[in-house]
Amino acid sequence: MSFDTGGAAPREHRKLTDPKAMRAVAHPTRLALLEALGRREPLTATEAAEVVGESPTNCAFHLRTLAKYGFVEEAGGGTGRSRPWRRAHIGFTVDESDPAGAIAAAALSAVLWDSWLERIRKIGAMRYAFPEHWNKITSAAESVFYLTPEEAETFKAELTALLFRYRERLEDPSLRPEGAVAMELIQFTFPADALHTQED
Repeated sequence: MSFDTGGAAPREHRKLTDPKAMRAVAHPTRLALLEALGRREPLTATEAAEVVGESPTNCAFHLRTLAKYGFVEEAGGGTGRSRPWRRAHIGFTVDESDPAGAIAAAALSAVLWDSWLERIRKIGAMRYAFPEHWNKITSAAESVFYLTPEEAETFKAELTALLFRYRERLEDPSLRPEGAVAMELIQFTFPADALHTQED
């Protein structure tokens, strides 16, 4: 399915700073709806229900809540109670530096981490049955390297820039080459010594 933005400005990543918005999106069904819209949009509540395994009524409620806090918007073209939705942004980051939003940011991060780890577990259990071409592009790795905090920040920025080479394809399906499949990279980077540090 292709989606015409109708000349609208390209969507950007959103930096979440509002604790209310963080709490609103910190829900497995709402995150699943955003993921579904990322794979195929626009979607009505009925169409989204088939993807996320919830009832259309439940999906409609969660989509309205996401819209209230600026995560989704009506795509137009609906008739009657059939309202197609699309993402308002192609992703978001969480501002964890503001003490006022620290609790909400921590709660959202916990839901996101649980979701990511669960997907990794499922892929690990399923991978043996993948067709060969899927196995070739599915990978897992663990690396340790020594960096200063400044070098670590530069590394993160460089990796983000590499991934953003394909950013336009998230926004515009017509830019995806024939044979392109949705690839997901789940990355965790942390100071390894943190695993061995005991709190006093």
